[in-house]
Amino acid sequence: MRVIPAVLAGALVLSATAAWAQGPTDPQIAAIVVTANQVDIDAGKLAKSKASSKEVKSFAQTMISDHSGVNKSATELVTRLHVTPEPNATSENLKQGGEQNLANLRKLSGSAFDKAYIDHEVAYHQAVLDAMDKTLIPSAHNEDLKALLVKVRPAFVAHLEHAKQLQASLGKSG
Repeated sequence: MRVIPAVLAGALVLSATAAWAQGPTDPQIAAIVVTANQVDIDAGKLAKSKASSKEVKSFAQTMISDHSGVNKSATELVTRLHVTPEPNATSENLKQGGEQNLANLRKLSGSAFDKAYIDHEVAYHQAVLDAMDKTLIPSAHNEDLKALLVKVRPAFVAHLEHAKQLQASLGKSG
């Protein structure tokens, strides 16, 4: 079964941009950030155990480590600011999309798994960057929250570029 990463990516961008005429609130942004990172952590854990390519396993470990670090920073920030992340349509869509992605990936093995996981990572990181640039960063009212989003953005760019390189190399080998 072929994973359709555009479904999850589209859910993130459409939900993040269409749901709020004025943009999401800081508590909603916090929930989106934590959920988006957790989705990638969960996918990374699955990929680390199922991937056949050493490079894909290494990428998965990077996703687990980096996204866990972002979630730790986000959690520390919202605790310090006394902000409770507020679940919303975007965070719920991300969670559901992440669960669907994991269900689809669990059905795959070998190079098919590797390709589907990396294809999803490319689409997912592009969608997260689009949402950060168009909605999350511009909508963040708290300067510390905005600064955290700006600070972690280069890591998401690096993840996207790394995933694209893997995607190209998997395409050549598979």
